[in-house]
Amino acid sequence: MDNKITIIEGPTPTFENVNANWVESICETAEPGCIMVTNLRTMNGAGLLERCHHTWSQCDTMYLHYRNTIGLEERVPIIAAECVDTEEGQKLVLWVIMPPANRGHVYIQTDDYDDDDDED
Repeated sequence: MDNKITIIEGPTPTFENVNANWVESICETAEPGCIMVTNLRTMNGAGLLERCHHTWSQCDTMYLHYRNTIGLEERVPIIAAECVDTEEGQKLVLWVIMPPANRGHVYIQTDDYDDDDDED
């Protein structure tokens, strides 16, 4: 099946809330959910992007398939993807729709840093 990206090795991906207006504009769905972003290391970012583009061009849904924090298999729809070259290698950035039912079983990164606490 070419309409999914499966995480074979490694821990459960970390998902972050997205606070960008453009993300809301590319996703219209009747299903409840929250748009989140995750970064994954990859050896073949261009190939994965090609699979995403091919699936979307066929008006089909691309999925991220992974094991959650309690070991159960989950899959969430991917709505956007980008491949970034870093010093550590290629990184795949995926924007996904996280259904409310999945949110309890993923690690969600939040920024709790407050600039006011940094005063000397």
